[in-house]
Amino acid sequence: MIELEGVPELIDPVMVAAFEGWNDAGDAASTAVAHLEREWKGEVFAALDAEDYYDFQVNRPTVWLDGGVRRITWPTTRLSVVRVGGDKPRDLVLVRGIEPSMRWRSFCNELLGFAHELGVEMVVILGALLGDTPHTRPVPVSGVTSDPDLARRMELEETRYEGPTGIVGILQEACTHAGVPAVSLWAAVPHYVSQPPNPKATLALLNRLEDLIDLRIPLGELAEDARAWQLGVDQLASEDSEVAEYVQTLEEARDTAELPEASGEAIAREFERYLRRRDGGPGPGGPGALPGGPGHATDGGDGSYLRDTSSGRTRPPKPPRRGSEGAADGPQEGPADGPADSARGTSADGPRDPEAPGGPDEGPPPAQGPKDPKE
Repeated sequence: MIELEGVPELIDPVMVAAFEGWNDAGDAASTAVAHLEREWKGEVFAALDAEDYYDFQVNRPTVWLDGGVRRITWPTTRLSVVRVGGDKPRDLVLVRGIEPSMRWRSFCNELLGFAHELGVEMVVILGALLGDTPHTRPVPVSGVTSDPDLARRMELEETRYEGPTGIVGILQEACTHAGVPAVSLWAAVPHYVSQPPNPKATLALLNRLEDLIDLRIPLGELAEDARAWQLGVDQLASEDSEVAEYVQTLEEARDTAELPEASGEAIAREFERYLRRRDGGPGPGGPGALPGGPGHATDGGDGSYLRDTSSGRTRPPKPPRRGSEGAADGPQEGPADGPADSARGTSADGPRDPEAPGGPDEGPPPAQGPKDPKE
């Protein structure tokens, strides 16, 4: 039995998790959870034993100085809790770490043990994949689940994927078998600009999470960072005619595919999000509302999105020649469970299945360090 000291009884808690590695193109998913921790001042209450789950030759510890004293930070997965205030406050349990190197079943069982003790109502796992999507268009975000009833109730895709998977897919299935509602949200990151950070994909994930749990999320400077990121990529692409032509091809394919969806539910969701931000609370109840009704939240933090100044901007790699297999500089990551339409993680009309063969097994994206890529 897990003993939790200093953790109060939680109100309608939802667990939100993200893992660095194959599941995290452009560091978009892990940055989203880090943003929630920062904005709502999350308090860490537990950390998994690094010795049990990590190969330190793959995920190396780091040494740092604390007032002249050398200290070591070990790679692990940490859990924190945040309370979102308002007329009807609610709690989020945030899980942020690195995809484990071993003992995945024990890893998932330990997280589910915390979820059980804390009374978690639903688990939401964030991920990001590399795909054929232009940086100039809204980031496609797909929501998938293994639960048919949850898929119908919350208007999600029911997974039909078969093939290799990563920790996001394993954790989602573990939740399903344990009777815990679980959803995976996947953002598609342009494969030709895969280097982290990618604030535009992080913003898209947070917007989709906001719709899913009907909770207003303070964005700080994230929207401004997303615009600056897109302008930077625009400039880099304009310096290479071949890249610019390739981006234009992706734009045309994306625009053609989305014409039938230019109205209706997509516009309604954007309008509800606008109302929620204007009024400082949740919008009208919709398919994203949790059973029993979510809390009405207000902006609970004054922190700002921290730019990743350690990673320099690099020139986008050359796009693939037409007819070639693809040009992703690393793993084609994808939703732990989405419909597998092709070997690449996404298409111009949005993310396909991130676990499809020919994707993540090709190695981690450049500039992400020696991470073990896959969901």
